[in-house]
Amino acid sequence: MTHTADSSTAGSGAPAEHIDVVIVGAGLSGVGAAYRLQTECPERSYAIVEARQSMGGTWDLFRYPGVRSDSDMFTLGYPFKPWRDRKVLADGGSILSYIKETAAEFGIDRRIRYGTKVLAADWSTRAARWTVTLERTDEDGHRTLSTVTCDFLYSCAGYYDYDKGHTPEFEGADSFSGTVVHPQFWPEDLDHAGKRVVVIGSGATAVTLVPAMTRSAAHVTMLQRSPTWISSLPLRDRLADGIRAVLPAGAAHRVVRSKNILFTIGVYQFCRRSPKVARRVLTGLNKRIVKDDRLVDEHLTPSYDPWDQRLCAVPDADLFKALRSGDADIVTDHIDRFVPEGIRLKSGRVVEADIIVSATGLKLLAFGGIAPRVDGEPVPLNRQFVWRGAMMTGVPNFAVCIGYTNASWTLRADLTSRLVCKVLNHMRRHDYAAVEPRPTGALNERPLLDLASGYVQRSIDAFPRQGDRSPWKVRQNYVLDAASTMRTNLHRTLAPTPASTVRVARSRMGKEPVEAATPAG
Repeated sequence: MTHTADSSTAGSGAPAEHIDVVIVGAGLSGVGAAYRLQTECPERSYAIVEARQSMGGTWDLFRYPGVRSDSDMFTLGYPFKPWRDRKVLADGGSILSYIKETAAEFGIDRRIRYGTKVLAADWSTRAARWTVTLERTDEDGHRTLSTVTCDFLYSCAGYYDYDKGHTPEFEGADSFSGTVVHPQFWPEDLDHAGKRVVVIGSGATAVTLVPAMTRSAAHVTMLQRSPTWISSLPLRDRLADGIRAVLPAGAAHRVVRSKNILFTIGVYQFCRRSPKVARRVLTGLNKRIVKDDRLVDEHLTPSYDPWDQRLCAVPDADLFKALRSGDADIVTDHIDRFVPEGIRLKSGRVVEADIIVSATGLKLLAFGGIAPRVDGEPVPLNRQFVWRGAMMTGVPNFAVCIGYTNASWTLRADLTSRLVCKVLNHMRRHDYAAVEPRPTGALNERPLLDLASGYVQRSIDAFPRQGDRSPWKVRQNYVLDAASTMRTNLHRTLAPTPASTVRVARSRMGKEPVEAATPAG
């Protein structure tokens, strides 16, 4: 594949285009960030660069059967855009439509540059600006390189690798006579009607796939090494329906959203503080629904405590109903090898299959693959600390959007975007060209994501760390975060660079970039 340099920015001597804020990623987080930016910092210009040819992020990429949210849509949705559908756990198509509708309603879709991937991000202390190298791929596959400069770089690309999923090396995989697929790259033409399907895994993807595929498959087996905590949630929220019947859409959305936030926090805190009681409650509820105590004890009761790993939610007990009907079953064992007719287990049993789905987890990738450099030197991410779960030591004017692991992603994503706007307004108000978080005193480091899940443990060492005290500790509590984030004293932890010193440096460099024509708003 050949590259062409954009004549407007590369090799021509012309100054690069300048944008105040570059947002990376046009998914749920990126669109929300753009709304906050154009609402709270209307004088700032911005652009969204999106590596894919369409918006939606996760909800555009994943197309496997039954793909849906595992958080309620009143909290996964935006606080400024009421969720009007009656489904609490929404399907992927509905969520994608919601994102696109939001982007169109607020003019955000006009700011997205599709097929544009960040190849490099270089910060100059002298100029107090980022130089971002971009690779644009058109629909014919032709690639063009260009650069832009920006004052602030905001990664909203999440922490999953969109190009690669995690698939273990299964011995004998080539000998299997059927089809092997990964949910991240689901073939559009895959027909599973009347087929025997084995889904390897027991996480959120697996518990979504199994009941969805039973609708047409001959039989579906969920093959797991160990059980996962699973809980049923109603597909419809009757209380929310009643509230929406008497209140305007915006007010109803806020009330139900607040209710769900408090409920989620309450469940999480209950599980963490009283794990033995939580185990009994979850096990009892599942036995009441499944009506098979042995199945629940052997296949649905993990050895770890609730919320050591993320709790999986299933709408209207659809997985349990599939198990009860006999259309699906669960096998708890280790894989020995693939064989032509299916999978041989360590116990010697062979599970026959026509299709094997490797729902074995995702691959983490820090900041969507952005590897920032400061003054030409790579930044060792795993030696840095995050401030308020958003900015990072050692890297000025850079923020990342990382949602909650115990609640809806969007709750923290929106808080982070509001904090970024607060920082930008703080910089403008005090005439700062750059700010960088710096701790006072030593910090005891902890992993950024405090989950025991395999997909987290495989890659978390490559991520920055969190500290042991606020504002360096990443809390999993939206109420506490919301109360403290917007009141935080930025002077205490953000070290500034006065704009006056940078203006002198830029004039001496003689490299003032071309300002973008369109401000936010």
